[in-house]
Amino acid sequence: MSQHAIRPWYFFVLVAIGVFLATMDSSMVNVALPTLMRSFNATLPQTGWITLIYLLTITVTLLLWGRLSDRLGAARMYLLGMLVFSGGSAACSLASSLVQLIICRFIQALGASMMMATGPAIIKIAFPLHHLGKALGLIGIATSIGLMSGPIVGGFVLQFFSWRVLFLISLPLSLSCFVIGWFWLLPAMAVPSGSRVKVTGFDWPGLLVWALLISLTVLLTTHYRFVSGGLLLLGFMAHGMLIYLFWIIEKRAAAPLLPFVLFKDRHYTIAIFCAALSFAVLFVVLFLLPFYLDHVLQFPVHRIGLVMMALPAAVFVVAPLSGWLYDRTGGEHGARLLTTAGLSLCCLALLFLCFLDEYSTILDVIWRLVLLGAGQALFLSPNTASVLITVPVHHIGITSSILATARNLGMLAGVSLAGLIFGVVFSFLSGGLDLRDFRSSHTAAFMYSLQISFALTALLAMAGAILSSRRKV
Repeated sequence: MSQHAIRPWYFFVLVAIGVFLATMDSSMVNVALPTLMRSFNATLPQTGWITLIYLLTITVTLLLWGRLSDRLGAARMYLLGMLVFSGGSAACSLASSLVQLIICRFIQALGASMMMATGPAIIKIAFPLHHLGKALGLIGIATSIGLMSGPIVGGFVLQFFSWRVLFLISLPLSLSCFVIGWFWLLPAMAVPSGSRVKVTGFDWPGLLVWALLISLTVLLTTHYRFVSGGLLLLGFMAHGMLIYLFWIIEKRAAAPLLPFVLFKDRHYTIAIFCAALSFAVLFVVLFLLPFYLDHVLQFPVHRIGLVMMALPAAVFVVAPLSGWLYDRTGGEHGARLLTTAGLSLCCLALLFLCFLDEYSTILDVIWRLVLLGAGQALFLSPNTASVLITVPVHHIGITSSILATARNLGMLAGVSLAGLIFGVVFSFLSGGLDLRDFRSSHTAAFMYSLQISFALTALLAMAGAILSSRRKV
């Protein structure tokens, strides 16, 4: 095999390892949330910040790394992210309080954000257009392996060891990958200097307002019960002002953090928005279902891991098929059909999840998760490829980071909405209690809260399917 034929797979392996590590860590932490709640004697909103700070940091910083990667090279930014991720993981294992764990998760998220912002750009640079769908489909396999490994490894570790060991699992592989990549693969992955964006400044005002806007959104949805009505109203007014200020700054910036010119293309805009919706739907389920399995069905932690593995297992099977179908249907010409079908399956899965109860069996949960995973996999590869294939090379980095931002904004919205909806309904039905105070007598209130949460999420998936069907192609 020629060196030219081998080189794209150097890119692929590097990106796949980073995706695997980030997704494995995410799925392990989701499975550990009930354990962490008990370990720190935390409320549901407090426990949610273990996930929220990770997603919030990624969402806020992705556009920064995307812009810098266009200047400095995606490969260099990616490897630096892997190093920061490794350091954050080690720090998480040493945390002695919930606050310290949240701070360490912030550091870990900075590294994950660098990798997420640049990974798709590396794949786009390495592979020819007619193999882009296949490569992204295979990345979907790496994603699913990480998600599948996380619950299994997490369940095993939590059964026999402390939760601190969870954050040490990825260190040997991540550090080895960084060293090999920096001294061996970096020259092969270097982006020609002529293809990098030439800008003289960075949109720091836009980044600041963006960070404030996203942070305030999360605070309003997670801490609404702890502030007065007047302060809450003031928060919503500040939120509206930040949206307007961000719009003005981005319209006037010479090198905007979020180039609105890209969103003039309807196909581009729909694809980005649907990416956010799909991950919002997914993370409502990933956040709430472990509590159902733990509190209501009373599964041991290793069995929770096995059950949650059903979703990524479906992604493992369907993702390469989705990428192959995208390539076979003429690339972007098949995106509308595949993405609409994928989100429709997600909607159907959420409706079926509404019918879970305290008597459901393990198989009742598994086949619903399989359906949800299949819908996600059918949607993701064609949606990502159809965006990257239409943008010029000098916008690959920022488009890659916009896609990653949309996905993580969806995750952030999913966790926030799940905590908000479930928390409001459960508190109302249980006489003002938090999930931390759950007892077996609260099972009916728990199940009704879960069903309401999944039903409203199904409406989000339906909206995404309708919107995706409005693509140009």
